[in-house]
Amino acid sequence: MSSSLIYSLREAYISYSKKEIFTDLTFNLQRGEFIALVGKNGVGKSTLMNVISGKQDIDQGEVWSPEGLQLSYFNQDFHFINEDQTIENELSKLFKDENEYYKIDIFCENLFLDKTKNIKTLSGGQKRRVGLIKSLIVDSDILLLDEPTNHLDLESIIWLENYLKNYSGAILCVSHDRQFLNNFTNKVFWLDRGNLKVSPKGFNNFDQWSADLLDQEARELRNRKQFVNIETEWASRGVKARVKRNIKRVQRAKELKQQLENDVSSYKRAIAKIKTKAITASDNEAKSIIEFYNTFLSYKSPSAKIILKDFTFKIAKNDRIGVLGNNGTGKSSFLKILVGELEVDKGTVKVKKDLEFSYFDQMRNDLKDELPIKKILVPNGGDYIKVYGKERHVCSYLKDFMFDPSKVNETVETLSGGQKNKLLLSKVLANPKTGLILDEPTNDLDIETLDLLEEMLVQYKGTLLIVSHDRDFLDQTVNKILFFEGDGEVIFFNGGYSDFLQYQTILEEEKKLINTIINNNTSKLKSDSNKKNKKKLTYKLEYELEKIPSIIDQLHVDIKNTEEQLSNPDLYKLNKDLFIDLTKKLQDYNCKLENSEERWVELMSMKSE
Repeated sequence: MSSSLIYSLREAYISYSKKEIFTDLTFNLQRGEFIALVGKNGVGKSTLMNVISGKQDIDQGEVWSPEGLQLSYFNQDFHFINEDQTIENELSKLFKDENEYYKIDIFCENLFLDKTKNIKTLSGGQKRRVGLIKSLIVDSDILLLDEPTNHLDLESIIWLENYLKNYSGAILCVSHDRQFLNNFTNKVFWLDRGNLKVSPKGFNNFDQWSADLLDQEARELRNRKQFVNIETEWASRGVKARVKRNIKRVQRAKELKQQLENDVSSYKRAIAKIKTKAITASDNEAKSIIEFYNTFLSYKSPSAKIILKDFTFKIAKNDRIGVLGNNGTGKSSFLKILVGELEVDKGTVKVKKDLEFSYFDQMRNDLKDELPIKKILVPNGGDYIKVYGKERHVCSYLKDFMFDPSKVNETVETLSGGQKNKLLLSKVLANPKTGLILDEPTNDLDIETLDLLEEMLVQYKGTLLIVSHDRDFLDQTVNKILFFEGDGEVIFFNGGYSDFLQYQTILEEEKKLINTIINNNTSKLKSDSNKKNKKKLTYKLEYELEKIPSIIDQLHVDIKNTEEQLSNPDLYKLNKDLFIDLTKKLQDYNCKLENSEERWVELMSMKSE
């Protein structure tokens, strides 16, 4: 892939709503650079993307790009001029040549969209995917992506990663998904306290690189402190008023001390982390807090759709469960059952009487744009909020989440998407109950806040359920998986997310092998059954027919014994190799049983002729 300069910004000064965002901002974009744009919420990531896209002008500085530059921008504020049309019609407008329409099928298939659907009938997540396709489907010199994985399932995220790896232009991407950035970026732009720092390596090197920069800054501050101490000590001894150079040196010592204090304060804010206490649940609670028994749930409109089918499952106290599955498979409905917003059609759901859930809703329904930030945390007024049972000043608490205390009376609508998520998390986590449900909590969060959220959840001692497609985040926070396959089928797996993906790969390989065996045997059986002039069974076939029932009986015993061993929920954790071996044996036994039964039917049919 060729490398050439396609965009340059030199010594730019940028402000927004009278607020200084960048001073002396300089960087280049070259073809073949896949850049992770990282930084805390509110530091200017969206502003930088808007400047590159031409949506925002710079106050001072120079911008260069070649004539005819093609740019695509996927952001949080996309919209459709006319939603009363199909996805196919909306996307076909992007092409001048009808021979390129085949791309619509490819993108819709990989992002699980029906191109014949009317846009106005789509969910918010489906509309986002159409917006993402509009940004990707036409080749551009520069591709700007702002949280492209929000509302995508794992299969679509993996496809997107592979697509971006082969992109011909430059990519600048903001994302909370560490694994996603690890897998395709080769450069990092880090916005840190108004400065742009550039790493020539991909995001998988970011943690070590940024830690090294902060360590270097700490050493420089210590060295400056020693020098400033010497100057301050000299100035404190007093000087002769008539010696002008001494007066200037005193003034310079004061300025150096003030600047050092400002820089130290800035450094401390940069490395600040949320401090929280572990939350403990009562020890006298029963082990099982929620029980599903033979439950069934379906939606009758707009089309019949099964959510749960013969679902039996127990949630124990202090379980940490990741809830996974493609969009529309029933994850949100499952959560609504837990919080009492939805009832099952059949079966029983038993919930411990004193169990209460704190619920983080990805739609942010608890946030009202017209309300002040402070009012969200203390809706009844006052300056104090209970945090883990203790009174804290609301400004002090918001400071833990890296909000500026001086802006607590500003309205929610002034916040970025990531800041809104942080505000809602601060509300939910101030005093979480014995159960905690987080529905896509990582959407729009910066990397630093994501790290802090992981730390808080590690300390949380209640029952935790998380809906997320962020692989790294789930690996850090859960140890059990509920996977919604669709059509009411739900898989339970005792282990982390990465282990579950490995297990899924093994099952897929086994399934392909079994299908091959079955198809081969079925073809052979059909061929044999269609032969004309069938003869009576030979002695060999009679002997085979006589032995099959005992073989079938033994296979039933083997299957039962294997299933009993696999029913141990801790088996995978205790002996991973045994778990995998038993899984393979069970698949083999079931395959042999099916083939034996088919062979018995075939031989009996031959004998009766």
